[in-house]
Amino acid sequence: MSTHTMFDMVQSLTIADSLKFGKAVLEKMGNINNLHKNRVEQAGFAVLKAPDIPSILVETAFISNVEEERKLKTAKFQQEVAESILAGIKAYFADGATLARRG
Repeated sequence: MSTHTMFDMVQSLTIADSLKFGKAVLEKMGNINNLHKNRVEQAGFAVLKAPDIPSILVETAFISNVEEERKLKTAKFQQEVAESILAGIKAYFADGATLARRG
């Protein structure tokens, strides 16, 4: 098996793990704020390109929405966001996830 094929296999598994990770966090975020989308989406952000480490980008709210901007300014909501993200991380690892795949 070629190195390129192995890399593609690892990256495919990492993408699947990232989607699972994102779903766990999204579920917890839905408990504190209205979700704009009920599903995790994929995009090719350069900062999320590690081939063997699941990664996510969390949109907590939108400052273009007056109500969400107001909430984002409060310490209470900021704490709720942080706790929701942490709860999602814990749920992801509680389901048997590992931080990175070993080659």
